[in-house]
Amino acid sequence: MSDVVPIKLACLDLAGTTVGDIAMVERAFAEAIATQGIVPGTGAYARAMVHVHRSRGCPKIDVFRGIFPDNEAQAQAANLTFERSYEGALERAGLVPMPGVVEVLDKLRGSGLRLALVTGFSRTTLSRILSVLGWDDKIDLAISPEDAGGRGRPWPDMILHAVLRLGIEDVRQVAVIGDSESDMLSGRRAGASIVAGVMTGVHSRERLLKGGATHILDTIADFPSLVLSADMTTHHIGTPGR
Repeated sequence: MSDVVPIKLACLDLAGTTVGDIAMVERAFAEAIATQGIVPGTGAYARAMVHVHRSRGCPKIDVFRGIFPDNEAQAQAANLTFERSYEGALERAGLVPMPGVVEVLDKLRGSGLRLALVTGFSRTTLSRILSVLGWDDKIDLAISPEDAGGRGRPWPDMILHAVLRLGIEDVRQVAVIGDSESDMLSGRRAGASIVAGVMTGVHSRERLLKGGATHILDTIADFPSLVLSADMTTHHIGTPGR
């Protein structure tokens, strides 16, 4: 088809997509909630963790505002604890990239694509993650909600920020990959041609499709053959979305 638009920018999620730190994130949320008096074994704790799971991919401060809707100070305190807990875990254990992700980044970059990491972590935490990963030579941009005016996923702002910063001409030239429903929502709202849900994270195939996934991938290793395909209208990896 003559109207096929080649992909020029790939926006990749961090936790659960490019790095396997889901357990560290869950522990940091649990510790942060506990410091505010919501302890394991209680109904309030169970409800809070359900909210955490449902809200994966969203800015962390927004997650805590959902748990403490009438107390901004409490939400901010929990968020600070989360950041300290997670960054402490980074110092102790480091981060493990998802299998094949370095090769994926190199292949995409080698094909001329621009690469942006997009995350719900704060800029402070993101900076620590980047220093641990050492991916400065593999990506063009790393974006936190603060970098895009404060609105993170499920809004499209971070992806559109990458489009503007990297001089992409058309939002249809964007491919997004993530493991949460909010990743899918932000990609669709930004107008990306490819919004790929990956099954290595927290949300089910059904949740990813509900968010608007155009493709479902088993791992990020399947991503390059999707975005570098000559004809996106006929080339599907995994299960096409609805």
